[in-house]
Amino acid sequence: MRSFLPVAALALAALFSFNAPIAHAGAPAATAGSAIDFTLRSIEGQNVSLSQHKGKVVLVNFWATWCIPCQAEMPGLQALHTELGPKGLVVLGIATDDPRQEALIKPLVKSKGLTYTILRDPDTKVVSQFNPSKSLPFSALVGRDGKIASVYAGLKPGDAEAMKAELVALLAK
Repeated sequence: MRSFLPVAALALAALFSFNAPIAHAGAPAATAGSAIDFTLRSIEGQNVSLSQHKGKVVLVNFWATWCIPCQAEMPGLQALHTELGPKGLVVLGIATDDPRQEALIKPLVKSKGLTYTILRDPDTKVVSQFNPSKSLPFSALVGRDGKIASVYAGLKPGDAEAMKAELVALLAK
């Protein structure tokens, strides 16, 4: 009889590796300066670029349908969009699922009641530029100046409050 314990341990390790924190000071290279511009297709079929939101505060959030921590943070991102959107915040949710899971994106977005812009990065080219390790969830806060102000990797207690405080400060500038 074979033991499935090693397989289960690997599966759990993979699941929890997406919760690994990245300290703001040790953030990926993308945080060193200006945010890297990108153009991706929305789930509605429109091309959306980061640069078209120049002068606004942008929260760029990378996620996947299979990522449980990503789904757990979605209601908080929606709340930020609802509360701070009228003050100039733009939330761009970027699904990193490969093309085989594309059919799962719209139903998940609908079930979570998400009204912010959802984009597709099926080749993970954009997430690789912002976060080379491709850990999920991953968010970058981009200031009005187009520079990355902060990044959040994983879903840790207190992140929602810290992110909101940073966003409010960025919007006040």
